[in-house]
Amino acid sequence: MLLEVKDLHVSVEGKELLKGVDLSVGNKEIIAVMGHNASGKTTLALTLMGFPQYKVTSGEVVFEGRDVTYQTIDERARLGIALAFQAPPAIRGIKLGDIISLAGGVNPWTPKPGDDIELAKKMLERVDLDPSLYATREVNVGFSGGERKRSELAQIFAMRPKLMILDEPDSGVDIDSLKVVGNSLKDYFENNDCSIIIITHHRYILEYLKPNKVHVMSGGRVVISGSYDDLVERIESIGYDQLIKEETANG
Repeated sequence: MLLEVKDLHVSVEGKELLKGVDLSVGNKEIIAVMGHNASGKTTLALTLMGFPQYKVTSGEVVFEGRDVTYQTIDERARLGIALAFQAPPAIRGIKLGDIISLAGGVNPWTPKPGDDIELAKKMLERVDLDPSLYATREVNVGFSGGERKRSELAQIFAMRPKLMILDEPDSGVDIDSLKVVGNSLKDYFENNDCSIIIITHHRYILEYLKPNKVHVMSGGRVVISGSYDDLVERIESIGYDQLIKEETANG
């Protein structure tokens, strides 16, 4: 098993936000996490990445058999965990091409012999951003929503993670960017040894990725788990609240 989350309880400023989350991700597996707003989805993503304000009060996070519950962000990144933010930040003074190179372990200013100095160009092309136009631009400054999501994917692809955690990669993007994001993720997953946790409200991005399992969160817990074919259509038909009521009534 690549990732195991066991009875995870998490608090922020004394308020409990996760109340006993259990889930697992196998090798070469895609897991979707869905649910209404404030159900705990983003809290789970940031906790798995190790953001210090998200305090684990009990439970554990195990990655490749190693307890990483209290490890830092950089330690988890070195192990192969990467997070794509729901709202990728703009960073002035840093060129997008440089940060992509750094994410891939290449010093863009003084590369070592054997370093792939074309890495940034290759990653930008993978997400359909013209390197001649984007590599020298400041990170996400003046970018549209879709451009921000695609630039962040280029950075994550450069890291070659074992586990990608994607927090609503389809939010704030138009149809064309959604197609690029979906196809880029599908291509990367098919051609690399990695797993994906994708957080979303909608089925559109999932149509490209076809997750192995879907988890529905509510009130800081995973309340329903099932297949993509079974759950997603019902969510869109009746909504989360009705789905949860029906599942609870059925035991």
